[in-house]
Amino acid sequence: MTTTLRPAQPLQQNSDGTRSRTYEVRVNSRHVGALELATRSAAEPRTGVIRDLWIDEQDRRRGRGTVAALAAEEVLRSWRCTGVAVSVPADAGPALRMATALGYRETGRVMVKELPAEPPALPAGSAGRPMTPAEFDAWLEVAIVEYAPRLVAPGMSAEQGVAASRADHARMLPAGRETPGTAFHVVESPQGAILGSVWVGERELPGLGSVPYVYDVRVEPGHRGQGHGRTLMLLAEHSALAAGARHLGLYVVEGNTPARRLYESLGYRDTAVNAVKELI
Repeated sequence: MTTTLRPAQPLQQNSDGTRSRTYEVRVNSRHVGALELATRSAAEPRTGVIRDLWIDEQDRRRGRGTVAALAAEEVLRSWRCTGVAVSVPADAGPALRMATALGYRETGRVMVKELPAEPPALPAGSAGRPMTPAEFDAWLEVAIVEYAPRLVAPGMSAEQGVAASRADHARMLPAGRETPGTAFHVVESPQGAILGSVWVGERELPGLGSVPYVYDVRVEPGHRGQGHGRTLMLLAEHSALAAGARHLGLYVVEGNTPARRLYESLGYRDTAVNAVKELI
């Protein structure tokens, strides 16, 4: 029997030049699952994404998912993608093993915390406040450059990574600091020195819907290693609770052990593993 992908909808061409399409996974003519394919950017080299790969319970453990993933990679190659990204639930052991067997390399994890009923107290001597417009402008340029390396796909130059980062920030913050659903705060010392900043936005997470999400947390050089990262994360909880949320999410890059330890100590737990693979 042959496992194949069959388009379930027309190819979706988005206004930003990206594309997406859903597919049925079929064994001969029988439906056994589904998945969605998308691109992250319009410019080449592109990175593709495999989303929501699902195989029906009675057809699992027969290699259907593996064949479907390989067929999806072929589609992405035809879309001129040079890499592919996936996000796998952290508790999906078989799917994680399949991704490893197919050559995917972990890049980081999504973590989520169930928030307390009351905002946590900030450490003595620290104060949080909204970021000013001038502070936002300065923060944005630094954030674009620092985020760019995460977007560099195989065959992409550092300059293209910065361009992709700038496009991502423009898409996520169309009204800048005033974009609905976002909050930008700084923590400052009693003397008024800015110790760090945090950006809380919104993101759809499986099983939770749209939740507040820490997109960026940054301690200023010269103030690192003094516990200000914890203070900024507590300030993010204040922001989320003020919006009526019960959960707060974030992303930690693979290998960033200090950050991971901080988040775990604050009560965050893994919900998804992100991984990438080069398409040769």
